[in-house]
Amino acid sequence: MNTTIKLFASLREGRFDSRPCDLAAGATVQDALDFAGVSAAEAAVLFLNGRHTQPEHPLTEGDSLAVFPPVGGG
Repeated sequence: MNTTIKLFASLREGRFDSRPCDLAAGATVQDALDFAGVSAAEAAVLFLNGRHTQPEHPLTEGDSLAVFPPVGGG
């Protein structure tokens, strides 16, 4: 199953900006995070096809996952 993973901000450091990946049928958002080497603590905000999602959400062919780190500031 083809999925595109897009990393933002500090998550790109030492990884990639955007990458297609081929995951097994039945894969979840967490499986995609594992593929990208992003821990649950690093992935504060997840969007699947432009909509907020959770790690346990199943993926389907052609999905696009955007992963953002925690945001700080004042």
